Amino acid sequence: MDRLKLLVTGGLGFIGSNFIRHMLASYPECTITNLDAITYAGNPANLADIENDPRYSFTQGNIFDRQCVESVFSHHAIDTVVHFAAESHVDRSIQDSSAFAKTNVLGTQTLLDVALSNKCSRFVHISTDEVYGSAVKGSFKETDMLNPSSPYSASKAASDLLARAFFITHGLPVIITRCTNNFGPYQYPEKLIPFFVTNLLKEKKVPVYGTGKNIRDWIYVMDHCHAIDFVLHHGVEGEIYNIGSGNEKTNLDITNQILKILNRDSSSIEFVKDRLGHDWRYSLDSSKLRAMGWKPQTSFETALKETVEWYVRNEWWWQPLLR
Repeated sequence: MDRLKLLVTGGLGFIGSNFIRHMLASYPECTITNLDAITYAGNPANLADIENDPRYSFTQGNIFDRQCVESVFSHHAIDTVVHFAAESHVDRSIQDSSAFAKTNVLGTQTLLDVALSNKCSRFVHISTDEVYGSAVKGSFKETDMLNPSSPYSASKAASDLLARAFFITHGLPVIITRCTNNFGPYQYPEKLIPFFVTNLLKEKKVPVYGTGKNIRDWIYVMDHCHAIDFVLHHGVEGEIYNIGSGNEKTNLDITNQILKILNRDSSSIEFVKDRLGHDWRYSLDSSKLRAMGWKPQTSFETALKETVEWYVRNEWWWQPLLR
């Protein structure tokens, strides 16, 4: 499997770009085709360091454009797909859900169809813990009911069901992963951690929803990438794998840690009206994947400090995105 002819969708995004860099560094004989529409969150600068690598190629296009997807499969003899491409910002889905249905549902259906017709040997569908909804207590297992709260998470749940149906109906070798909140370098600055860091670097306040007590489990993006790599090589077709780190923090906890790293105080916090349908807590039971041999490698405190420092050093990357 080290000679993969891999299609990565959404590879100019945050997690996808980190995953591509990881795979090229780990598998010298792997070739990667990146299919990305270059929406607002898809940034060519994310992979500027590897764009001339002969093992890497890029195609601009939408995953719901069947002709484009078929062309990529045939031209690059794709045998494996890791499907990241998605509209993913909850607030944007609340304002207008149409793009989420088109990309996340119809786009996934197109990819599955083309992968099936090309006899794809593995299709890893990247999903989210948000499909389970809010966890009042305990942690969600892969067998728990899907109960999405936002148009974004509903569209991801629909894409999960489609992917699962292609395995059951057609035998397409699909594996689904569901991960907790990611953070790290190259994350578009609308998400909590880069949004707050860049606000503070511009001497602006950070807007905390409601009381700030909503809880998320945070995982460093490279630990997520290693988990996807692990599933790609060791996962069982038709299975679902939760990927979590066990770092459950309130939004206020995260905010205060960022303030501490940047030598700011609580006067930089501005509490704002809560988000509509704001899930209280996300929590995943990732014991299934851990029993197979995967576990996160990076401590939360180390990863957060390194992430904040990356944004401090790389203003050239995020400043153009805020104009």
